[in-house]
Amino acid sequence: DDEDSDYHQEPYKESYKDRRRRAHTQAEQKRRDAIKKGYDDLQAIVPTCEQQDFSIGSQKLSKAIVLQKTIDYIQFLHKEKKKQEEEVSTLRKDVMALKIMKVNYEQIVKAHQDNPNEGKDQVSDKVKFNVFQGIMDSLFQSFNASISVTSFQELSACVFSWIEEHCKPQTLRDIVIGVLHQVKSQLY
Repeated sequence: DDEDSDYHQEPYKESYKDRRRRAHTQAEQKRRDAIKKGYDDLQAIVPTCEQQDFSIGSQKLSKAIVLQKTIDYIQFLHKEKKKQEEEVSTLRKDVMALKIMKVNYEQIVKAHQDNPNEGKDQVSDKVKFNVFQGIMDSLFQSFNASISVTSFQELSACVFSWIEEHCKPQTLRDIVIGVLHQVKSQLY
């Protein structure tokens, strides 16, 4: 009986060890499968990791190449995001300037509606508007090219330098004369 009991204990110990070894092997295989799936997912997501046909035949990309191409692609996406943010900033500046112009135009229309007969015999409203629009468009273009609104400090500094450069009497005179010549050529 003692021999039989020793005989039964030994396979039980081996069986326990075998189960532990098998569980460890399964866990390790699961970890490897998860890593492989991660690399496969990266290859599927990253456009530069697409399989290429080489003269020898199809070769699988190494893990190092997949990681490097993924890093390169993420850096590319960061640059694109920054470029889009800059475009949005520029568009916000345009919207701000257009809102300012809209308010000014609305004030002019309101002033005209409050006193509709003033200057009726001199110049038509359409011509006045065209002259005003031409002057404002010219100023807006230079304003838009020169002004940064990323911070109040930059805006203040840019506005003052823009006024100094683009609102000198001679510069404004040249703009007005140019617009008047343009409107005159449209009328005649």
